[in-house]
Amino acid sequence: VQLQASGGGLVQPGESLRLSCAASGSFSSIDDMGWYRQAPGNQRELVAIVTSGGSTNFGDSWKGRVTISRDNAKNTLDLQMNSLKPEDTAVYYCNVVARRAGRRYNYWGQGTLVTVSS
Repeated sequence: VQLQASGGGLVQPGESLRLSCAASGSFSSIDDMGWYRQAPGNQRELVAIVTSGGSTNFGDSWKGRVTISRDNAKNTLDLQMNSLKPEDTAVYYCNVVARRAGRRYNYWGQGTLVTVSS
C-alpha cells in the first residue's frame, strides 16, 4: 500500500490549510484513515481519524479547528485545518489501516511539512 500525501506548506497564523492523502496498492479494504503530526523533539500525536463507517476522533488541541473526510470509493482522505497556530508547525503523516488476506496492516505516508509562521 502506498500513501501519497499533499497540501503542506507555509501559512500565517490564523489561516487554513488542506491536506490530502491517496491510498493505492493491493488491499481488500481500508478500516481507519487518519492524520498524525510530529514536531521536533515531540512524539507523534493524533490530529484526526475517521473510520470506514464515518466515525471521527480528534486530538485535544484540534477540536473545533479541524474537519476530516474520506472518499471510500477513491480511497482518499482530506483534512481541513483552520485557525492554524505556530505550535501547529510539524510534519504531518497520513495513516491507513488496511486489510489484506484477512489481516490488518498499518501504513504511514512519507510526511508533509506544515509551517505556521508570520
